[in-house]
Order: sequence, then C-alpha cells, then structure tokens
Amino acid sequence: MTLRNTVLGAVALTMLAGVASAQDAVKIGYSIANTGLFSQAAPSQVTAYELWAEQVNAEGGLEVAGEKRPVELIWYDDESDPAKAAQIYEKLISDDEVDLLLAPWGTPHHLNVAGVVESHGFPMVGNTAASVAIREVSPGNVWFPTSAIPDKVGPELAAFAKSEGIGSVAILANVLPFAQENLQFLLPALEEQGIEVKMNENYPPDISDMTSLLAQVKASGADAVIALSYPADSFLYMGQAKELGIDQPFQFLLVGPTISAFQGAFGADADGIVTLGHWSPHQADWERAKPFYDAYVAKYGFAPDYLDSALAYMSAEILEAAVAQAGLDHEKLRDVISTSTFDTINGPVRFDGVENVETPTAFLQLQGGEMHLIWPGDIATSEYQNR
Repeated sequence: MTLRNTVLGAVALTMLAGVASAQDAVKIGYSIANTGLFSQAAPSQVTAYELWAEQVNAEGGLEVAGEKRPVELIWYDDESDPAKAAQIYEKLISDDEVDLLLAPWGTPHHLNVAGVVESHGFPMVGNTAASVAIREVSPGNVWFPTSAIPDKVGPELAAFAKSEGIGSVAILANVLPFAQENLQFLLPALEEQGIEVKMNENYPPDISDMTSLLAQVKASGADAVIALSYPADSFLYMGQAKELGIDQPFQFLLVGPTISAFQGAFGADADGIVTLGHWSPHQADWERAKPFYDAYVAKYGFAPDYLDSALAYMSAEILEAAVAQAGLDHEKLRDVISTSTFDTINGPVRFDGVENVETPTAFLQLQGGEMHLIWPGDIATSEYQNR
C-alpha cells in the first residue's frame, strides 16, 4: 500500500509556531481509490479534503473543544478494492491511531468500512455513498449526507421527465451496483408516469465500445436517453454518441458530467446534459456555496465536481462543526452528529438515523459550461433547457 502522510498548509503551520506544534496535529485518515477501476473519480474527493484542511490550517487549525490544532491528513491507496479499504481503516484506527476519519470513495467502500468503524465505535461522516443498503448500517457511527438514494432518484427522475413531456426512453445501464439499484426503482416509476421504455440494455463496467448499443438507441426512436453510467463510461458515451448522431433533446448520464474534465473534454457539445447532483454555487440561499466554489477554482484552476467534491467538502464541514462542540471524544461526537443541524455548502443538513433528511433529491444540467440545479423547483437555479 502506498502511504501519503501530509500536514497541509505549510505557511499556516509556520504561523502557528508557539501556539501548536506539528506533534499536536489532529491526525485524520482515509483511503482513496488512487488506482484501479474508480481512480478517475477519486481526485474530486481528494481535492476537496485537501482544500478543507488547508483552509482550516490557514485559520489557525481545527477548533477542538476550544483549542486550535493543525490538521494532518493521512491516506492510503485502496486500489478501488472495497475489501482493501476495510483493511486500511483498521490500520488507520489501530496502528496509525488517527484522531478522526474521513470517508473513502464509493458505496461498496463505505459499506465495507462501516463494519470496521462500528466494531471500534469510531464515528465517520460518509459522503460519496448512495444505496438503500445504507439503511442496513447500524446507526451511530456512519452518516450519509447525499440525497441521491436510488429509491428516491428513480421516482424523481421519472416525474421530471414526465414534466418535460417525455413519452419514451432508451435506457443503458452499467452492471455495477449503484447503476442497477437506480434501474430497479426507475423502471416502475417510468411505468407509473406512463413513459414507455423502448430499450433497456446492460453493459459491463470496463466497456470500451458503445457503438452497437448507441446504434440501438438511435434506432429505438425514443424521446430521451437515460444512461445509468459511471465516470469512465459517461465519457465514452458522450464521445461515441456525438459520432453516431444521438440527438435526443433529453439525455441523462448518472455519474460523470459533474466532473470538470467532462466539460473540458466536450465543451459546448455537453451543454444540455442532465445528471445527478444536489449542489450548485448558483444557489444563493446557501451562503457557503459560492465561497467554496471560488476557493476551489483559485486553488486548482478548475471547477469542483458538483457531486463528489461537494459531498466530500460537506462531510468535512460537518466533522469540523461537530469537533468544535464535542472535541475528539467518540461518544460525544456521535451524539452531536446524530442530533444537530449543520450549515454546509449544500444548505442545512440533519440526520435521521444514517440519512440526511434535509437535502432534496435533485438534478443538474450543463448550461453554457456551468452546472445549474433544474429539479426540484424550490432549489432550482435555472429552468431545464432542451439540447
């Protein structure tokens, strides 16, 4: 396993001389899919963690029950393997003796790690995990801030499509669990809305050519395309859909279009794509949203992932606020996280059991190179636009 042990914000730490030494640092550990199948998605999470840690250190450190202490991030590459992620979290807790934990990338990794943190009674605020299976996780040590739970996404997507006059769809679905779980709840929701499914085909996660599937999409004559995709296959879909002249005005890609590189790769051709996500810097009611966006762009030179970066940063905000109240005591942290409402870049977050019950399930659309919330109406920052 490759270790990266970094105390972020060297300038900030120098400023802290005489207040807190590096030995007083709060050690925060996590694993990430730095290599392997999910490595394309992982940087969106790491950048958010690093930005948060740098900002905390620039402000004098993490407030731990009245005392400011610098933050040190410790991470290992889990190689996109959920079983290895569980081993890493065991190591972080037992060998590295970290003070706090941040979450890995992806639902399978979260679910595997949940057993480790439960056995140690070690609280962890999750982020990039969404599945009805999260409700089977014992409440009290893991919390899930996303509102993108498949049994909510399916009905909302069907209702949104119906509101835009969609009468038929062609569906492509990755065989990985998150895509299949969304498909499970989407199909009955489409039927309930009276939307015809003209095509429903699965494909493997390592697919390298979608031309035959997309030829079927084109031949189907469907009003809309719904691709339940992951980042790599979202990129593949966009490139080959353009080549084959897939021109449905309503095209939905599950995960991937929120990544800055997606917009960079396809430019104006990506405008109009609809995707999963519940955060945008354009939502003025969330006062922390635009400052996060501006700070991220200033540091990295590109926009954050509107889904994963936002969720990762939210989880760190929640942890920071909880530590300010409870310190590092695990029992006190569990109580604070379970019972408090947190002000985040995505607005208020409050947990009932393991789930965030404040943030609505929502969809984004690329418009003029920017991501806007288009559903539901009470948080929308723009109206839906046909491609």
